[in-house]
Amino acid sequence: MIKILLPFKIRKRMIGLLKSAGTREIGGILMGEHVSESVFRICDFTVQQQGGTWITFVRKMEDSLKQSLRTFFKSTDFQYTRFNYLGEWHSHPSFSLIPSSLDQESMWEIVHDPSVSANFSILLIVKLAAGDIAGSVSLFAPGFEVMTGELVLEGDER
Repeated sequence: MIKILLPFKIRKRMIGLLKSAGTREIGGILMGEHVSESVFRICDFTVQQQGGTWITFVRKMEDSLKQSLRTFFKSTDFQYTRFNYLGEWHSHPSFSLIPSSLDQESMWEIVHDPSVSANFSILLIVKLAAGDIAGSVSLFAPGFEVMTGELVLEGDER
């Protein structure tokens, strides 16, 4: 099972964005670090504030998204085997944390797109819960069924 670590600093930023979005779905891409076998830590993420309603979120591939990835790769010294694109995230403020059929279809398109060249992609779905984040992790990899992962909320970095 894949384990996704969500550091406090990243979680805090995401919470602020979720509060601002209210009942609108927001999302973006996740960039992270391969920590150990099947364990990845989210290092950064993008957020797309447009394109979401209370019932849906559609990610738009824009130049700013590509630039965010280029900046991340440069900041991590182009160590692609350690630091890379992890997948997508979006919020479900009004629904369960289970990926919809549209969510799954979008993720399968990503992992089968030769221009993305991803061995796998995760989908992190989040919502606010008791002042913190609740989330689900789904793993999409060519040749496999959707697999459920674990989201680990890392502690306060004071």
